[in-house]
Amino acid sequence: MSNNTNAMMGFAPALGWNSWNTFTWDINEQLIRDVADVFVTEGYRDAGYEYIVIDDCWSLKERDADGNLVVDPAKFPSGMKALADYIHDKGLKFGMYSCVGTHTCAGYPGSFEHEFQDAALFAEWGVDYLKYDYCFKPRHVSGELLYKRMSLALKNCGRDILFSACNWGEDNVYEWIRESGAHMYRSTGDIRDNWDSVKELALSQLGKQSYTGSFCHNDMDMLIVGMYGGSNSDFIGSIGGCNDIEYKTHFSLWSMMGSPLMIGCDVRKANQATKDILLNPDLLAINQDPEARGAYRIKPEPQWFHTDDVFMLVKVLTEGDLAIGFFNLSDSQRELSLQFWDMGLPYASGYSLSLYDCWEHKELGVFRERYAPVVAAHDCLVVRAKLVK
Repeated sequence: MSNNTNAMMGFAPALGWNSWNTFTWDINEQLIRDVADVFVTEGYRDAGYEYIVIDDCWSLKERDADGNLVVDPAKFPSGMKALADYIHDKGLKFGMYSCVGTHTCAGYPGSFEHEFQDAALFAEWGVDYLKYDYCFKPRHVSGELLYKRMSLALKNCGRDILFSACNWGEDNVYEWIRESGAHMYRSTGDIRDNWDSVKELALSQLGKQSYTGSFCHNDMDMLIVGMYGGSNSDFIGSIGGCNDIEYKTHFSLWSMMGSPLMIGCDVRKANQATKDILLNPDLLAINQDPEARGAYRIKPEPQWFHTDDVFMLVKVLTEGDLAIGFFNLSDSQRELSLQFWDMGLPYASGYSLSLYDCWEHKELGVFRERYAPVVAAHDCLVVRAKLVK
């Protein structure tokens, strides 16, 4: 049974790094150790990022005679237990990858009908996080049942392992994933390192704020901040990446909408702009707010802004503050007019809002009834609002 040493596992969205977006199949032991080192020296650990996760392609193509998964000795000569120990010694947590199907997406052995065996092996290695993908599932077997099966195996493996379900939003996952026992779940297809992908994934989750919360967070896929088209996969790195403004907006959307924040760039080479985005304490505080509430959308006046390209997101925070994001996903500058009564604050209440800019890290002043910033194309403004008399 679980030792219950981490009873609050999954309480807030997971923060960490995953190997897939930049490195895909080209992973090895030294890379993972280097990332763990950078997490400590560059302040990621102190900012709250804690999981170092190896994605697909870490094993051999066949199980051993006893049916166990076998670590690729060329990529990980010291074995997973030694690597986990190294990561734990840094004050971090170790994550791995498997799949509900007979094989992973890259064709390595999946955990279908090996769930309890694999969960026990992961626990023996010191794994703290399992990303569980959805490729090569037998067509007539319920995906819902397979996630419940691995959840049960993990909860009885003798170690606390955060369960990251990754079924890409298929099979009406919103209706059953919370009761399956997963701590987070992928609600989208794979992200790609371009603006159209960021916009598409964000818009797909508007209106689904009720499907995220403590112990079961809506995962909009891993971050592409700082990749600049640098993936070794043409699919992920297509169209050359984003600029820093677009990465800022991407991070703001994911933070406001309560998604886990799993870094996907090569943090060893991150420039200052990338670090400023990923380590923004004000955005991280919004993402990690203890109440873990989804953000609701407000469309601005006038009414002819009928497209989804321009909107505000409002996230109710602990102790009465509001996080408000002004997002302009269109290709031209826009003014976004927020009427405070749309958030439940009428003029007659006598209250105003004191606004703090979470990207410039400065006070904007006190406003009553409305606030109408001008936001550049593909850009955003995120403020923290406090009621004042």
